[in-house]
Amino acid sequence: MRLPLALLLGLACALVTRAAAPTSPARAAEPVWEAPLARFDEASYETQVERLIAAYEQTSGRRLAPGAKRKAGIKIYADSGPGLATPLPLVKAVISALRRRGFDNGDIFLVGLNALRLRMTGYLPSLVSGRTPFSGNPVYVLESGRFYDPVWFYDSPLPQRFDPIFAQEQTKGVSPDTTKDQDRKSFLATPLFLEADFWINLPVYTDHPTLGINGALVNATLWNASNTARFFRSPANAPAAVAEMSAIPELRQTWALTLASLQHYQFVGGPFFNSLYTVSEPLLWLSNDPVMLDSLVRDRINGHRKQQGFDPVDEEIRTLEFAETLGVGSTKTAQVRMLRLD
Repeated sequence: MRLPLALLLGLACALVTRAAAPTSPARAAEPVWEAPLARFDEASYETQVERLIAAYEQTSGRRLAPGAKRKAGIKIYADSGPGLATPLPLVKAVISALRRRGFDNGDIFLVGLNALRLRMTGYLPSLVSGRTPFSGNPVYVLESGRFYDPVWFYDSPLPQRFDPIFAQEQTKGVSPDTTKDQDRKSFLATPLFLEADFWINLPVYTDHPTLGINGALVNATLWNASNTARFFRSPANAPAAVAEMSAIPELRQTWALTLASLQHYQFVGGPFFNSLYTVSEPLLWLSNDPVMLDSLVRDRINGHRKQQGFDPVDEEIRTLEFAETLGVGSTKTAQVRMLRLD
């Protein structure tokens, strides 16, 4: 049975299988916790991740402890390759925090998109040494096709077969025998919302010519499903898909929070890594509002673009505003409740 997603933006007719009740209206503003990083090493991340999660638990009343499924997921980002991947010390710090709360190491799994880029960024074992920092944690590679369920998909009449990041790979894994009905479906990665008590989003930020901001929302949606490269044929379609997918009730219910490190982010030329346009700030943010986090980084990206003589991110790209309309979060950065842990 297929039920319509809560609201359609008029840009893409979308359906999500097994979608629950309509998306709720905008919630009260969620706070953003900020912690400084003395260094970008394991000790600094370990200390500040624990402090941030403890502050979140105390304020929200929700403890990140094992539930009925006794598993937790971590959505990492590695799709811009080395230089713009989720920092390894951050992931290790999150794993340590979850283990202190009762999870076994093998029940904390990582989710990434592409095997090659996961290997290049250190998340999969080196082909030379065979070593990995996460030997006890399963790493689910979505492009393997083993983590999608045929009854969970986002349905849209948009063409497939276009890869926005690595164009030379656009035909890999695409069968010439697929039907038009199959081409219009994006299957959702079910481990995060069917197998885990909750999951944590660890994005890395870049600008993006079609999405505006490649960050928390995109890492949780387009880089967390199959067949989504088709949305990049039209600048109008991808923002609508991100917003609508981020509002899927089952995904939101298990999406505990987003932890965003500003150890490195890119303000021009994304999502391809270019060290000339990257910035580093010793800050770590935590929030349950991915729209606010993306909006805060968009302000920073626009500030750096202005300083370097570049135009701001295209105001016609309404990804964050669409998500705000669907009640996913707020774009009003002037009203942010920033709670700083000195």
